[in-house]
Amino acid sequence: MPTRVFHGRPLPEPAEPAGYAWIIDRYGLHVPLPARLAGIALVHHRTHTPEWLLLTPRHAPEQTLAAQLTFAIKWEGLDLGVLARLKRAAPNAELSEAVRTAPQGKYLRRAWFALEWLSGDTLDVPDIDSKRALVSVVDPDQQFALGSGDISARHRVRNTLPGSAEFCPLARVTPQLRDARARGYDQLARRVIGRSRADVVARAAAFLQLSDSKASFAIEEERPRADRARRWAQAIARAGSQPVSVRSLEALQRLVIEDGRFVPLGVRTEEGFIGDHDRHTHEPLPEHINARANDLLGLLAGMERFDERVRTHGFDPVVAAASLAFGFVYIHPFVDGNGRLHRWLIHHVLAAMDYTPPGMVFPISAAMLREVATYRRVLESYSRPLLSLIDWRPTASGNVEILNDTRDYYRFFDSTAHAEFLYHCVEQTVVNDVPNEVAYLEAYDRFARGVQDIVDMPARTVELLHRFLRQHSGRLSTRARTKEFSALRDEEVAQVEQLFARTHDAARFAGPAASVSRPQGTGG
Repeated sequence: MPTRVFHGRPLPEPAEPAGYAWIIDRYGLHVPLPARLAGIALVHHRTHTPEWLLLTPRHAPEQTLAAQLTFAIKWEGLDLGVLARLKRAAPNAELSEAVRTAPQGKYLRRAWFALEWLSGDTLDVPDIDSKRALVSVVDPDQQFALGSGDISARHRVRNTLPGSAEFCPLARVTPQLRDARARGYDQLARRVIGRSRADVVARAAAFLQLSDSKASFAIEEERPRADRARRWAQAIARAGSQPVSVRSLEALQRLVIEDGRFVPLGVRTEEGFIGDHDRHTHEPLPEHINARANDLLGLLAGMERFDERVRTHGFDPVVAAASLAFGFVYIHPFVDGNGRLHRWLIHHVLAAMDYTPPGMVFPISAAMLREVATYRRVLESYSRPLLSLIDWRPTASGNVEILNDTRDYYRFFDSTAHAEFLYHCVEQTVVNDVPNEVAYLEAYDRFARGVQDIVDMPARTVELLHRFLRQHSGRLSTRARTKEFSALRDEEVAQVEQLFARTHDAARFAGPAASVSRPQGTGG
């Protein structure tokens, strides 16, 4: 039946829901709507919007589960959240009958495999002929897939899903992601640092690590002590050196929190939410409700498996980082520290998959801090619609009690928007932050050497002189000339200012240096 609005989502023109939209409606599935739905328009032209793919009447599938599943897999790819709920909502006999209508077809084979893989049940369908050609479970032209995978002889498919049934976000191959991947930011970063001396690269890496650490705390509206920021920077530098595990994440949480007298450390044992409390009733006002405590160990085990599969079988590193890290923050397995660990996981994946150059950290948190409003919109793009699907009631302690099964919402989600945002942050760090920091240090070294040709000056005093010049657009202020640098003669001041102008291009230094103070000993 043609409609203009489907479950609160407007269509660009009247159309009949098809594929996953038909399945959701037909079986009354309580699921987050797929980021993009499909339908059949009344007229013979296609319509593409970010939220809808409308095909012509000649593409209309029959009003049967088999036909609609085939349509969904062909045009929309895999939606594991919908398929998991369908497996529980439809009788096995009905699902088996749907698959048996065309068990040799590549689309139904993918759906059949997914239904059994998700549940561990076996449908009443005979194994496929062993001579049938293999197909990839995930169509790499539609969604990001593993480069290799285990073969299921029963279905004659290769399992290219990046995760396990406990945790497996998927991202669609959009034009934006396809273009970002083709730009090869990992290789661009290697070319940038390959043109510089090793000592300059090492100093740049140290500063970028500290920059990211401070920015990660700033996103949480915290101002850590210098030693605490340095320790977290060291943890960021070690990211990727070992697989993700509950134990390693708990160790990182202890590093983030430090004082656990008022914060229970380790995987939480109670429900949790992000938001406020009503000032009069003290009832929760959640903006996001975290995964149930009873589901956490299974979800974290799924994250471990996801981490292992993408590293072993080949996957887009940025998409993998976005899927794992944003999945972690939606799950929110700890009482506190989740945001910083979420951003640490980005560094972990990029380093473990050799995307970042050895010894270098992309200051992703600094890029996120500069665009924190967009960052929050991306987080809310999934968490906000999720709220309406979670049944809960307030507890006497001001917490929430979750009343329905929410595990699927955290193990399966569309990570496309998250991957697009993370690629944007990677681009900013590689195109701006890394080369700007390297150029800044090279300019500082030229300036420091030039100062010694003008006047003999200790390194710390050169650093102070440089800082004053940088703060006043290349001029030494009257205060500096009458106090710290009163010993400089007028002609020496003029020479120093001319030297700064020759060695620096202020427009080049709008990266991390503009927002985070450099520690002493990094050359500027």
